[in-house]
Amino acid sequence: MTRGAYLLNLGRVPYREAWDLQRSLAAAVSQGTIPDTVLLLEHPPVVTLGRRTEEGELHVPEGAEVEIVETDRGGKSTYHGPGQLVCYPILDLTRHGQDVKRYCRDLEEALIRTLAAVGVDATRIEGLTGIWVDGPIPRKIASIGVHITKWITTHGYALNVDLDTAPFTEWITACGLADASFTTIARELGLPVSVDEVRPHAAAALEEVFGLGFDDLPADKGAGLWPQPIHEQLTAKPTGATSSGAAQGIEQVAASR
Repeated sequence: MTRGAYLLNLGRVPYREAWDLQRSLAAAVSQGTIPDTVLLLEHPPVVTLGRRTEEGELHVPEGAEVEIVETDRGGKSTYHGPGQLVCYPILDLTRHGQDVKRYCRDLEEALIRTLAAVGVDATRIEGLTGIWVDGPIPRKIASIGVHITKWITTHGYALNVDLDTAPFTEWITACGLADASFTTIARELGLPVSVDEVRPHAAAALEEVFGLGFDDLPADKGAGLWPQPIHEQLTAKPTGATSSGAAQGIEQVAASR
């Protein structure tokens, strides 16, 4: 069965602003005001620290133009920047199995299908977090870190499309993996790839895996939801949606994968 959902295709959004938007949407989804809603966007350079970040993971050089934000998501440290597609699904898991591990597996499956659609063969690797391109030296191409409260999800995944991966190793010990190698879609294909080229494939994969049917968020639904500056952006122009056809009160945080 396909359920109606909203897709917000946003541009480059500061991390804290996007986080505020997620919380507003999560409250609306929880109250049944709006259906499941997914954000696809990019961030300016930012290092985010998950709840399992350990001392010594952060080694950003002095003068680096990057924001550092402590978050409530699971996992350790990671980097976001232009050229990376970030997906924040705001889903009510009472409609999707009420199973945190299954939800993380489903996000991984959506990533694997997205990458397959653009010609990159990616996979899970036992004992390693995230989504990887396998080989003699496995290369990490996507990370997952989520937060779930009363079965409503926030945060999500980050997929490296076409960006400099140096910050993953030079600024942080990304995801706590000291010897990890990182890659991008562009590097694997050997040609430039834009985030906008990947968005439709990401949306289609999410629809398939979670049984969703995306539509634009009507502008009038924004009224009263977001005091953030991004509300003006949402009501000013179409979002460009792509259409392809445990107990209440328990807070859960899933590890970054």
